[in-house]
Amino acid sequence: MPKVNEAVINFAVYENSTEYYGMAEVTLPEISNLTEEVKGAGISGTFESVVLGHLEAMTLTLNFRTLVKDAVALLEPRDHQIDLRVAQQGKDTVSGKTTVTPIKHVMVVKPKKLNPGKVAPASPAEASGEYAVTYWATFIDGEKVLEVDILNFIYLVNGTDYLADVRKALGK
Repeated sequence: MPKVNEAVINFAVYENSTEYYGMAEVTLPEISNLTEEVKGAGISGTFESVVLGHLEAMTLTLNFRTLVKDAVALLEPRDHQIDLRVAQQGKDTVSGKTTVTPIKHVMVVKPKKLNPGKVAPASPAEASGEYAVTYWATFIDGEKVLEVDILNFIYLVNGTDYLADVRKALGK
């Protein structure tokens, strides 16, 4: 079915089956591969080699409309499993029908910082928290399309775990 992706209809954030209300928006981590500059005999310059399955540190940002207990609770210095559920709108270009695709992001995070925001009459506080990410899995329409597990050497994209041979070589 030909489809145009249009927008995020809405989303919900959970920890331990508890929904965090008061969420304004979420900024997902950027996936940035580690690189190594290669130069030497037999090549006519330098190039960046992408190190297989190794990533720079990832950060999740949660923005709250106001400072709430949920935001403070996420400051506890421990692993938090965050479940972000998204309803994404599309359009079937043949039938003209609107479609809804479920997207789920599951992350294990630790708090880096909490910004309690500002205090002003009749306005949001714009509180936010930043969290270090060690695990991230993404499911689109129920299918796991991404799994990054820094601590367990997993780098799965579209069904292929690119670190499987590395784990084997390391005896893991």
